[in-house]
Amino acid sequence: GTGILSSQPEENPHWWNANMVFIPYCSSDVWSGASSKSEKNEYAFMGALIIQEVVKELVGKGLGTAKVLLLAGSSAGGTGVLLNVDRVAEQLEEMGYQGIQVRGLADSGWFLDNKQYRRTDCIDTITCAPTEAIKRGIRYWNGIVPERCKLQFKEGEEWNCFFGYKIYPTLRCPVFVVQWLFDEAQLTVDNVHLTGQPVQEGQWLYIQNLGRELRNTLKDVTASFAPACLSHEIITRNHWTDIQVKGTSLPRALHCWDRSLHESNKNGKAPLKGCPIHLIDSCPWPHCNPSCPTIRDQFTGQEMNVIQFLMHMGFDVQKMAQQQGLEPSKLLGMLSSGN
Repeated sequence: GTGILSSQPEENPHWWNANMVFIPYCSSDVWSGASSKSEKNEYAFMGALIIQEVVKELVGKGLGTAKVLLLAGSSAGGTGVLLNVDRVAEQLEEMGYQGIQVRGLADSGWFLDNKQYRRTDCIDTITCAPTEAIKRGIRYWNGIVPERCKLQFKEGEEWNCFFGYKIYPTLRCPVFVVQWLFDEAQLTVDNVHLTGQPVQEGQWLYIQNLGRELRNTLKDVTASFAPACLSHEIITRNHWTDIQVKGTSLPRALHCWDRSLHESNKNGKAPLKGCPIHLIDSCPWPHCNPSCPTIRDQFTGQEMNVIQFLMHMGFDVQKMAQQQGLEPSKLLGMLSSGN
């Protein structure tokens, strides 16, 4: 495996020797479904049941003696972690394994139910607004959401629980949230397509606003890592050790989180000194963090630095500097150093 699934200490410094199980995503239901094939519905969506069955099977293969079970996922899998982590904990308790601490790691699955940049009709998964896609999906998949979240909303509005900032306050298990501030999947469903054409001012303001909104939803998330980059998914990438927020890498932040939970610090007590777990970039543009993954020109495949990237997207450095009340040269210096 790569990233968090790697068994090499240099690529996966904290969990290289953990017992790992990879569950392929084939249920197309954000790991929420509980509907079998029927005469009316020729497809089965059983994501929630797949997780339960895998846990059942693993108990007999050594999971029963574990101290910690970390349920991790990326993209739809990240949302799936939020939807299933408490249920897995309850399942293990009911099976008599109260000693196993269940935790979640949700990567790139913290979506916003925001207004699209341009509204389009819902004809496929790409044009469908985030809320509309989930509203339709949950009925089709017979999607299950955690009881504690369900109770927060009126009947028929369980779809709200697919959005991280709404379900997170209801969760009992500790969850670490990893989210790019400018997530490519979020921008796609919001109809912002960065195709190498110069970006219009409205789009640019929309993108900056998305970063701000996302940052706001994470402010009360105890353990979070949110770099100001334009990307999607990170934990299974082999460059996951390179990305830093405020000088701390993601594996380091996860190690700090692990230690803080180990020392049962999870009730919001002071974090361990020099071991931060709430790391959110504050700079306002995509790729204003110099450790962001490399951007490549879609047509030539050439690597670009942040200034080339902004120019490539048609930005006016003079105008941007003016908006920030800075000299253009000062702004370019800040962009290069990522401040």
